[in-house]
Amino acid sequence: MANHEAHHLFHHPIADHSFSADKSTLAVARDNNVELYAKSGSKFTLKDELKGHDKTVTGVDIAPHSGMIVTCSQDRNAYVWEPSPSGWKPTLVLLRINRAATFVRWSPSEKKFAVGSGARVIAVCYFEEENDWWVSKHLKKPIRSTITTLNWHPNSVLLAAGSTDSHARVFSGFIKGIDARPEPSVWGERLPFNTVCGEYLNDSAGWIHSVAFSPSGDALAFSAHDSSVTVVYPSGPEQPPKAMINISTQLLPFTTLIWSRDSEIIAAGYDCEAYRFQGGPSGWQIAGTVEQKARPGADAAREESALNMFRQMDLRGKVQDDTQLKTVHQNTINMVRVYEGSGGSVRKFSTSGVDGRVVIWTI
Repeated sequence: MANHEAHHLFHHPIADHSFSADKSTLAVARDNNVELYAKSGSKFTLKDELKGHDKTVTGVDIAPHSGMIVTCSQDRNAYVWEPSPSGWKPTLVLLRINRAATFVRWSPSEKKFAVGSGARVIAVCYFEEENDWWVSKHLKKPIRSTITTLNWHPNSVLLAAGSTDSHARVFSGFIKGIDARPEPSVWGERLPFNTVCGEYLNDSAGWIHSVAFSPSGDALAFSAHDSSVTVVYPSGPEQPPKAMINISTQLLPFTTLIWSRDSEIIAAGYDCEAYRFQGGPSGWQIAGTVEQKARPGADAAREESALNMFRQMDLRGKVQDDTQLKTVHQNTINMVRVYEGSGGSVRKFSTSGVDGRVVIWTI
């Protein structure tokens, strides 16, 4: 069983959340704003608000080293927020998109970030020193629908994207003058911008909710709306994959997933709890839930006594209250993020959801 630390921030959905490197600041996307919470004792208290978007904020990410925050919204804009003596200073990013921005993530190098959108493009944004602004280059082909999720490869050049056209794709986001030439890998050697290094279709053409590279970067996992998780092991450029394993489940769809190590994935979604998947190139299987439900104790046994049962039926028209779920989260989990880990192994992860809770789990 995983120990957990739950923080109920408010009664509103959380679209995305991100912790600073020292874990003292928590940024959550709530409606049109991003709220910044500071750790005080064992609780998080509201310390600041980032106001600039005029529609729902869909993504937020704090860069671990620089501390800069990037946000994106359905108003088609992205802002980079930098700390300054007078508070957080926003800089508008030139995204050049005509539909909502749906997802944003910094690259591990923190020299650029990627924004997914409903305009069938991914904007890869970087800072242009001579003009002192953030500009973007577009990954377009062969995307045919809204981008729902993104994930950077550890080398900061390759970018995985999932979309509502049922495809998970791996692109090169190489920006000349910003990126160093990446080492050859199973995804390819020469990687000019917009090279498609992999394109994978979900078995039942369900749209893709989440994508993630393994810690080594040599495998890709994605979850889809048919309640499946697919793991791909590529064999080399222009080659069919070495293995493509589809794990179908009888659960509700998973909206988000991470790798806890090269042989384990943690996925969560509409079932309101996180599940473990374990395996390797020869096969994967679901290994159960991360949390252990409270066993019915003496109270529950007393509740079931005949006298009590008829009394409840008389008073409420039902035997017991079933509005409270047995899981820690009381509604869909929207986002799972790595909280603490090193060397490709995760010790703690955090989840946020529609119930306004952020929960930190120890594996």
